[in-house]
Amino acid sequence: MNPQILKDLVSVYMPYGKYKGRLICDIPEYYLVWYENNGFPDGKIGVLLSTMYEIRLNGLEYLLKPLKK
Repeated sequence: MNPQILKDLVSVYMPYGKYKGRLICDIPEYYLVWYENNGFPDGKIGVLLSTMYEIRLNGLEYLLKPLKK
């Protein structure tokens, strides 16, 4: 796991869609599930969304708390 991905989850904002302007780590779970079912976008945003999905799926949100300030 690249530690920069975890830092990006708490600092990168969603660039488009219903949750445009919201931090990736704050996107609701149902939206991440929708992407899982329909396909994550290509590129960095897709990596961040799929990583956030896996974090939520496995109950690992506590990993982000120390990074979120």
